[in-house]
Amino acid sequence: MKKITLGKTGIITNNVGFGGIPLQRLTRGEAAAVVRHMIEKGVNYFDSARGYTVSESYIGDAVRDFDRKSLILASKAPQVTYDGFSEQVALSLAAFGTDYIDLYQLHNVKSKADIDTAFSRGGAYSAFTELREQGKVLHFGITAHKREVLDYAMEKYGDKIETIMFPYNIVENQGVETFRAAKRLNIATIAMKPLGGGNITDATLAMKYALQNDFIDIAIPGIGSAGEGEQDISFDDVPLTGEQLRMCDEIRRRLGDNFCRRCSYCAPCTAGIDIPGVFTLQNYLDNYDLADWAKARYAAQSKKAGDCVKCGLCETRCPYGLDIMARMEKIKQIFGE
Repeated sequence: MKKITLGKTGIITNNVGFGGIPLQRLTRGEAAAVVRHMIEKGVNYFDSARGYTVSESYIGDAVRDFDRKSLILASKAPQVTYDGFSEQVALSLAAFGTDYIDLYQLHNVKSKADIDTAFSRGGAYSAFTELREQGKVLHFGITAHKREVLDYAMEKYGDKIETIMFPYNIVENQGVETFRAAKRLNIATIAMKPLGGGNITDATLAMKYALQNDFIDIAIPGIGSAGEGEQDISFDDVPLTGEQLRMCDEIRRRLGDNFCRRCSYCAPCTAGIDIPGVFTLQNYLDNYDLADWAKARYAAQSKKAGDCVKCGLCETRCPYGLDIMARMEKIKQIFGE
């Protein structure tokens, strides 16, 4: 890892942050142990969201005995109105157990209309400016899964935006020009899903790939164990070798661009199916020569693909537009239930 400055925020941090999504599957004690271990390893940037259930609370508990000024706490929520943004920030402050949050972001903004609402009089940005004056939120950013949304936001409101977060990894390179545009505006660039939502299993290679470019300031892998975290920071600054580039090509060939990133935005499933978990087991069966293991784990699922009621709600929530219902039917055929 190396020290970087997050654009116009002036925040100095390391270039690998801690993504808080996986903490949801741990106990409070387990999460605290992972967070504290990574602080000891030099990680000081912690990313969460209102949508990550207990994640903010777990992080807040884990860092309570550390010097608050030595840590960067970031969170996010999708509300673009004044009241919605204010309410979500208050909930985040309480969950973290802190007096201020370093960076608060509009989460997964989906349309240009939402951007305009956020920056209109009485929108989320107005709430942010008041919270900043009160010392409760120090900086403002935006996350999205559609680059045209970020491009529009920076073109119209770039003087107000301090950070952007967008997917970037070995498979997903569609945001390169958006990141470059942000750098020209001195807007900090945050790479989400540097491991492709867990689909890229060589964490060392994935992190090296994500951070070899000057248009990425910081990458935020989801960390669910001390072992995962140590892999995420084990890369070096040596340029990718020919063999490593070949490995990247093989990963692109295997995954394509139509795969589940395990972001869990599809949840909750009406029928109670763990949609990302089921997709992961299919991936293990198809690509990792772990058929027996995948079948055993699938059989242990309380709800299976065959329980899908085809309500379609998951597809309306998926930021990547995946055909989840058709995939469930295929998985039902593969696993037999």
